[in-house]
Amino acid sequence: MNLSPSIHRIIRIVIMLNQPIPLKNRARRVMPFFGLSMGISIFALGLLVILPFLMMILTTLQMSFDDIMQTIREPQVFAAIKLSLSMAMLATLTNLIFGTLAAWVLVRYEFWGKSFLNALVDLPFALPTAVTGIALATLYAPNGLFGQWFTRLGILLFNEPIKIAFTPIGIWLALVVVSFPFIVRAVQPVLAELSVEFEEAAAVMGAGRLTTFCRVILPEISPAMLIGAGMMFARATGEYGSVIFIAGNIPMQSEILPLIIVSKLEQFDVAGAACVSLFMLLISLVFLFTMNFIQWKLSARLGAKTN
Repeated sequence: MNLSPSIHRIIRIVIMLNQPIPLKNRARRVMPFFGLSMGISIFALGLLVILPFLMMILTTLQMSFDDIMQTIREPQVFAAIKLSLSMAMLATLTNLIFGTLAAWVLVRYEFWGKSFLNALVDLPFALPTAVTGIALATLYAPNGLFGQWFTRLGILLFNEPIKIAFTPIGIWLALVVVSFPFIVRAVQPVLAELSVEFEEAAAVMGAGRLTTFCRVILPEISPAMLIGAGMMFARATGEYGSVIFIAGNIPMQSEILPLIIVSKLEQFDVAGAACVSLFMLLISLVFLFTMNFIQWKLSARLGAKTN
């Protein structure tokens, strides 16, 4: 059968398009200027992250080991360390429970206003931290909208007012608010991918709700929970803007560690501020690496069981 030259040309083009692209050419087409992009990324990472970290280490090393330990052991600094770490850990544990519950509700249930509630979870990310701190201090002050009810409740039950703002409780509340989205956004996609059929199968086999959660759901979402916990703790340890307005900043009582760093800088004690900053950073890094290691072990064990 005779075909026109135009049809022959179309057939050749179709055959050429169906042929596999060589790996070398494919890589060039997918990511042009890869070497230049990688070089710029590494330079920016070194300039914005690694260089300040190295300068902080070098500034701290200007002090002797005894001076470093003396700075950390100062009563005011040590009290701020204990307060910041304890409140960060308490806020992390609180959000692990209620953040996972919120993620479960957003994934498993359909109700009016779900989209609005889902968007509201990201509000602490969108608001400036100072705005969050001022709003919480206004609401939970002794004469605030919520604070006055706690004051009356404390007088009714304990003959003394319950104070939220300007106490460690206020610090915990601010850290819970600003770190809440981390655990929700970490667990939510995992729950969305987890089929309801597993829960139904467990129910058919006679497992109760608690057993189903502990034996079926929790092992699947544990890696995501650990990732969210690590990010929450790191954020809560160094949180300054939202906490400073509701903490009260009373030395030895409600003074947080970032405020100690700012105070040392105002006193031109740059080495002392770098020392405290490096100590706080190392604690956050150790916690993050520990959470990531446990998450990796859980993921590996879960993958082995699946296979």
